[in-house]
Amino acid sequence: MRALIVYESMYENTRTVAERIAAGLTDRFETSVVAVGSVSPTDVAEADLLVCGAPTHVHGLPRPSTRRAAADAARKDPSLELAADAAGPGVREWLAALAPRGGQVAAAFDTRMKGPGVFTGRASRAIARRIRRQGRVLATAPTSFLVDKHNHLLPGEADRAEAFGRSLAVAAAMSPSHPHA
Repeated sequence: MRALIVYESMYENTRTVAERIAAGLTDRFETSVVAVGSVSPTDVAEADLLVCGAPTHVHGLPRPSTRRAAADAARKDPSLELAADAAGPGVREWLAALAPRGGQVAAAFDTRMKGPGVFTGRASRAIARRIRRQGRVLATAPTSFLVDKHNHLLPGEADRAEAFGRSLAVAAAMSPSHPHA
């Protein structure tokens, strides 16, 4: 079985989470982790499980203006390193162009500031909503991984992402729409 993790990352936190989710999936899935600007339609078509993640910007999915603001923040703060592909199109644009695929098992995640989702927003909810509209079936609820006010993953979040990957592998394999369920 194949899993594809597609991510958008500004400061590498979402990429780190994607890679750790992949590590958790490897017992049950052959897993690829691909930046959103490099994913192909063939990658998506061949996946039994599609996992999509993005940072939360202004309560939702990043848009061109919030990506520019993140790049500006990185230029002003030497502790932030902007991801090489941060300026390209993001998950919002990719999902808008993604072909529907009824029954494909999927999951959504985000990175966001610590705090109640009502105050911070959750990009994973927008991702999940768009994935469901395309006929995909969520294996688990949208999940958030937390960063501090300096945009660094909180301690333990990378390990939690790997544990999420392990539980997602089980949930995806048990999904009624999964071909091997």
